[in-house]
Amino acid sequence: MDAARFLDLVAGKLAATEAIFQRHLASDVPFIAEAGSYLAAGGGKRMRPALLLLASRLLGHDGEEEITYAAVVELLHNATLIHDDVIDHADLRRGRRTLNELWGNSKTVLLGDWVYSTAMRLALGHDNVAVIKRLCDATLRMTEGELLTLQRLGSPDLTREQYLDVIDRKTAHLFAAACGIPALIAPAQPAAGVALERYGRALGNCFQLVDDLLDFSGERQELGKPVLADLKEGKLTLPLIAVRDRVSRERWQEVEWVLVDREFRRVEAARILALAESAGGLEETVRLARRFAVEAREALAGFPAGPVRDALELAPEFVLSRRS
Repeated sequence: MDAARFLDLVAGKLAATEAIFQRHLASDVPFIAEAGSYLAAGGGKRMRPALLLLASRLLGHDGEEEITYAAVVELLHNATLIHDDVIDHADLRRGRRTLNELWGNSKTVLLGDWVYSTAMRLALGHDNVAVIKRLCDATLRMTEGELLTLQRLGSPDLTREQYLDVIDRKTAHLFAAACGIPALIAPAQPAAGVALERYGRALGNCFQLVDDLLDFSGERQELGKPVLADLKEGKLTLPLIAVRDRVSRERWQEVEWVLVDREFRRVEAARILALAESAGGLEETVRLARRFAVEAREALAGFPAGPVRDALELAPEFVLSRRS
């Protein structure tokens, strides 16, 4: 599905958001300027700012404040990606070398801190304490999710409930914040905020499930990173968690080997991919992602019909159909 189908309505404001995003990655510190330019050139889906701008339009806002917050959300998202790549020792993102691969962990961690601080300073410009609190809450949940992931790294016994809790914290809370923040812009609309937060949270969980599914079913050139990268990092995701009790002990041990070795030394990646598919793990992940997509659309039921609501209802379909 063409992303433009739900981005057209906010194309102008999304372009203004991009300009703010890039401008706030500039610095008189040479490393920050160079790395910031590299980060800005890396592109990305800009999904979260687009959702914030659509939600703002749905609520009748048409000003500069929502553009600022859209840029803030994208800066926060990128700060988390910078830190995630350091933690995961990743060398590729979106088909390009990661910042930590190019400049090392020490500088890259500090850059992530700088980007996060830049985002929060930018958000303070509109003096809306409720928005700052919501952004802080989302950041806390994301950090908790990352810590829980590290704590359980390499565990073959990760439960479905633990997995869903982690993706809710790491991904869904920032989606929810992006969608709910427009309801905090004066005049505040608390009831609309509840519905939009529910929409964003369900969409965020759908997004992460599809992301984890693509780690099994995508192509390296589309993903911009190796297939089965999560498993090699010691992370179990739903496509394998779902099949653990359906396969023999001998077959599951092959998964455990990868979790321990952090490489496909004792088993080929193709066997793990076949296991997830043949035992129904991929199918179950798709099914759950679709349920979250339905939940997201249902959360919009109370809003007036029209092109903006239609665009937001298209977003789950785009997420379900994406290939990278």
